[in-house]
Amino acid sequence: MITKAVIAAAGRGTRFLPVVKQYPKELVPILSKPNIQYLVEEAIGAGIKEICIVQRPGETNIEEYFTPDPNLTEYLTANNKLEYLSSLQNIWDRAKLYFKYQDSSLPYGNASPALSVTDFIGQDNFIYMFGDDLTVENNVGEYLTSLINLFDQKSADAVAAIQQVPWEEISRYGSIEFDKNDSQRILGVKEKVPREVAPSNYTQLGRFVASPKIIDILKKLPTGQGGELWWADGMNALAQTGLVYGLESPSNAWMTTGDPLRWLKANIRYALMDQELSENIKEYLHSILK
Repeated sequence: MITKAVIAAAGRGTRFLPVVKQYPKELVPILSKPNIQYLVEEAIGAGIKEICIVQRPGETNIEEYFTPDPNLTEYLTANNKLEYLSSLQNIWDRAKLYFKYQDSSLPYGNASPALSVTDFIGQDNFIYMFGDDLTVENNVGEYLTSLINLFDQKSADAVAAIQQVPWEEISRYGSIEFDKNDSQRILGVKEKVPREVAPSNYTQLGRFVASPKIIDILKKLPTGQGGELWWADGMNALAQTGLVYGLESPSNAWMTTGDPLRWLKANIRYALMDQELSENIKEYLHSILK
């Protein structure tokens, strides 16, 4: 049974400057909740009980956001507005959150947060989540649960969430090479390579189930493009000696919020899913697109 998740939230978010000068991009809101809260709720929906959020050194805003504020609670209670904290209260009731700084001696990259919390991971299988990726679904945590189930069924060393992207966009991501005899088995991942050498237009999303074997691999892994330590390179190395599988996400379930355009698209999509907002948003979009 997998009960631990690590959320990588230690990036600089430079594409969101100047707004993220004062707080991390994971706190930029999608409608009424910060981006990272959706990830925490997704992990809880998949049965995760312990969640470790890895922040950049010196950053305290994420931890402060997820920490109860007695003064605010008292004010909301006195004014009959406590329901505004109900989503956070649900998190506090169902999971234990830990906050760790990324080790400043490690290279920049989306694998370094995992190496910064080896004490939290220990010898347990765990979930690894990129802080600027969203899984849009009606039943929160359903897709992550399916990844965990495949991990157990295959006795895998790792399972990656995967999705097709347009060929013209594959150079933005890691391109997956599959086993010709097993369409779910991943033989390797090539990170951000040109279209003409990409083995497929399938890419990994920011959701993984992994055994602690990948930690040993990442510790020995040289840095990749740009001097960064890539999680995809760790998955690639693990696939050479172990069993790594991919599970395609439900149609259009994955959204990245790593730049302003895709963040805006995520806001629109979540607004269209909201019963109170959807009709107004549709009317507004129709009016300005005439």
